[in-house]
Amino acid sequence: MHTSQYLAKILKELIRTTDHIPDEEAEKLVNGILEAKKVFVAGAGRSGFMAKSFAMRMMHMGIDAYVTGETVTPNFEKDDILIIASGSGETKSLVSMAEKAKSIGGTIAALTIFPESTIGKIADIKVKLPGSPKDQSEGDYKTIQPMGSLFEQTLLLFCDAVILRFMEKKGLDTNKMYGKHANLE
Repeated sequence: MHTSQYLAKILKELIRTTDHIPDEEAEKLVNGILEAKKVFVAGAGRSGFMAKSFAMRMMHMGIDAYVTGETVTPNFEKDDILIIASGSGETKSLVSMAEKAKSIGGTIAALTIFPESTIGKIADIKVKLPGSPKDQSEGDYKTIQPMGSLFEQTLLLFCDAVILRFMEKKGLDTNKMYGKHANLE
């Protein structure tokens, strides 16, 4: 099969995922971001990269958004939200972060394949995203892609859709956001 044919199959898989994302949970996430004083994101591996891109877009919108573990990240407080991206919902370092943030009194949001996971049980907001875990023998969502690729791609696109919803609610457009884009390059 040619590369473009694989791309077409991947796009079909991604289109299928949209029917499985609960709008009411997505709206809770948007509202949780709107209500928060600061927004923190966390994830490991490729999910962490998707979470970082989400934080960047939120910053472009004027939201105080941070990536946990970075040297310039402020302290987490009770009026803040921690958004954790984890396919399994069981990554030990992310479980610890969720527990700590919960003990501080903040809001926890889980973007995961398994809302019944440890992180999902801690979370106040749970958005179940379709995908297959790294160990595909455990998932019921079939994909031609390796490991957690479908979840990670869905995560990136879902976060971009959350940004669009937030823009709609706040009356923002891309020109206003571009003014917050890095300009030292």
